[in-house]
Amino acid sequence: MQSDGGATSMEVEKLASEVKHASLAPNPRFPPLRAHEISDGQVQFRKINVPRHRYTPLKKEAWMEIYSSIMEQMGIDIRMNPKARKVELKTRPDTPDASNLQKCADFVSAFMMGFEPKDAVALLRMDELYVDTFEIKDVKTLRGEHLSRAIGRLSGKGGKTRIAIENSTKTRIVIADTKIHILGSFANIKIARTSLCSLILGSPAGKVYSKLRSVTARLAERF
Repeated sequence: MQSDGGATSMEVEKLASEVKHASLAPNPRFPPLRAHEISDGQVQFRKINVPRHRYTPLKKEAWMEIYSSIMEQMGIDIRMNPKARKVELKTRPDTPDASNLQKCADFVSAFMMGFEPKDAVALLRMDELYVDTFEIKDVKTLRGEHLSRAIGRLSGKGGKTRIAIENSTKTRIVIADTKIHILGSFANIKIARTSLCSLILGSPAGKVYSKLRSVTARLAERF
């Protein structure tokens, strides 16, 4: 009798467990919201100013490359406003991701800073890339010939120094008068900026190269 009672209680517990699992509904799965759904159907806009010195390169050389990358890959409408000298971007109902609009704005802004489209397009494809901008006066106040020599040290003969820093840190650098723009990941931008600041402060290029090699070697070992 005891064994029958034990078997009966086990069956009751098993039945109660099955009923409990059957009553739990499966977790709902919702598809990701599109850009127009997040904004309640409202169209989102971005406008990027075109500097005077970048208007001709944009119009004659880079427009079709920028246009096709944004329209086809990101699902964002783009047009050039010649009167206002602005590039205008807006979302579409079929824009797959709300963040695409800001990525496209960063891509166009990077071209306006002086980056080549083939380099700036990485901002559309990778999330961990940024553009960092600083001026020489942020590091050291220089005037006249001292400023000219500092700009010359940053570039090097035929751009040798700039290219060496780019290749070592996996970044892209644009030196536009006294402004310096760096495109890359956070860690690589930090290394490149440290090297450029050392050159501005007067360090010889050879010393900067040797320090750069040791830092990049440690970074490669870490990752």
